[in-house]
Amino acid sequence: MHKLLVAALAASLFISITPAKAQNATPAGDGTFLLTIFLKHDESKTLPQINQQLKEQGYFKQFPPPGVEVVSWYVMMGIGQVVTLRVPADRLREVNRAIESTAWGGYRTEFYPTYDYRAAAQKLREEMNK
Repeated sequence: MHKLLVAALAASLFISITPAKAQNATPAGDGTFLLTIFLKHDESKTLPQINQQLKEQGYFKQFPPPGVEVVSWYVMMGIGQVVTLRVPADRLREVNRAIESTAWGGYRTEFYPTYDYRAAAQKLREEMNK
């Protein structure tokens, strides 16, 4: 019962995070960048085991660090969680340390610098369809 309660609590945490509008690109020169993180589940463990490990390591308290904006946070079936953060350049180390200290063991991680291509793609589509 306790494990089920922890899993439900963890799920509600992820659901309650309201993502920012992804269509708002990072303005040039504002000192931030987008970082997409793949949090791949350790499939040798059950979800309650993963959540318990993350809780014990302080993941739910430390990630994302204060001052780092969650742009989107999705579950990608077959992968795990995919989180895009808007990170002030001088806070990158804090994001990295939060992941290293609290997510490893529950997740395997991959990091990708990201940019918003929506407006450029739309403009290109319009130009190519003239």
